[in-house]
Amino acid sequence: MKLLIAIDGSESALKATRHAIGLAQSCRAPPAITLISVHDDSALHQASHFVGQKVVVEHLHAQSELDLAPAITLCKEGGIVPEKLIRIGHVAQELAVAADSGGFDLMVLGTKGRSRIADLLLGSVAQRVCAISSTPVLLVP
Repeated sequence: MKLLIAIDGSESALKATRHAIGLAQSCRAPPAITLISVHDDSALHQASHFVGQKVVVEHLHAQSELDLAPAITLCKEGGIVPEKLIRIGHVAQELAVAADSGGFDLMVLGTKGRSRIADLLLGSVAQRVCAISSTPVLLVP
């Protein structure tokens, strides 16, 4: 089983990681886990005019490395050495593209637990991923 786990540095993402590790360990075939961190750079567009696009990309890459570190540790403690992907762009779209193009069997996402009103008005990354990805998505509350 080939799993893609979305990591954003939150406790919800770590909970999803723990769940996915348990799922992977229950499979007969050796599990393959890839952790993905995606940062949206649209809010930093103006900053890139002052500091340069390279600085913005380096900053987001460093943030992704920080976000991924605890999930990597959890995987290794579970006897799994994960691959990692770092992407920059629209979060839901990048997650869906990575899952669909990478041949993953399942994408695992933690939910943030926002209020139902906020979800109705704004939507969530998880909802958008479910709507656009052809890869099955497991949401871990």
